[in-house]
Amino acid sequence: MQLVVARIGRAHGIKGEVTVEVRTDEPELRLGPGAVLATDPASAGPLTIETGRVHSGRLLLRFAGVHDRTGAEALRNTLLIADVDPDERPEDDDEYYDHQLIDLDVVTKDGDEVGRITEISHLPTQDLFVVERPDGSEVYVPFVSEIVTEIDLDEQRAVIDPPPGLIDDRAARDEVADGHSASARDAAAEDAGEEA
Repeated sequence: MQLVVARIGRAHGIKGEVTVEVRTDEPELRLGPGAVLATDPASAGPLTIETGRVHSGRLLLRFAGVHDRTGAEALRNTLLIADVDPDERPEDDDEYYDHQLIDLDVVTKDGDEVGRITEISHLPTQDLFVVERPDGSEVYVPFVSEIVTEIDLDEQRAVIDPPPGLIDDRAARDEVADGHSASARDAAAEDAGEEA
């Protein structure tokens, strides 16, 4: 299985280093010196990582054969792709690779269907499941243990215990909205009656 693990950004300096937007939870494993990565576009690679370092909070990489700014700039916006064993799992039992979570069915602890995970959004403070509802709408579920109570890869499902308001039932919202509209109509009719 192939996974996008980074996107190459701007050139840094004049010796072929590039900034990298990391798209993996394990950059030390996927983006370490000696790693050979496929690319998108394919014509840019494969690329072998020669050196890597962190500078001002950003990962900088240098690739074999790229030793000047011109070569580094030519790689800008190239995606770096790693081959990953689909059965490989992180060392920590409470961690998962994105590809393991995509397409899991999401249900509440009571068994109510919520939808299907279509994307994992990695934010600075926490990760979010982007869940597509059966009606095509999306809901965002924080990937925290208080809300996501179980990940069952064998059953291909994620069980959640959402706090009030996280998973709003559209029908309930519409009913409330209709109720407010009806109340407003009734009030207007009463006002009209009093004026007559």
